[in-house]
Amino acid sequence: MPHLEAVNSPPTRADVWNINNAHCHVHYHLLAEAEPDLLCRALNLFALQCLTPQQLNVQRRGDQLSMDIVMDGVSWHRAQVIAEKLRNLISVFSVELQVAESGWVDAAQAAG
Repeated sequence: MPHLEAVNSPPTRADVWNINNAHCHVHYHLLAEAEPDLLCRALNLFALQCLTPQQLNVQRRGDQLSMDIVMDGVSWHRAQVIAEKLRNLISVFSVELQVAESGWVDAAQAAG
């Protein structure tokens, strides 16, 4: 019987959950039905991953709720996964995810 040899092959795909991956500054924009528990359900998706949003802005316009959430210190992949989970929440109409513009964040910090 031949001796077993270790196979040293490089990984076939990148480890997107690796903590050493580049982090980015992201902005989520949600439109949803104005339900009393929606804010808690949306923020819980961040809390479950021990993430605290840097900034949060919520406005109710009639029967709709508009939420802007700014996060930093997350990889782009993680941001996309959270966005998909937000889209799956009941009463969420749409979720847009983009790299946060520093001007938007600076203006909101100055106003706050």
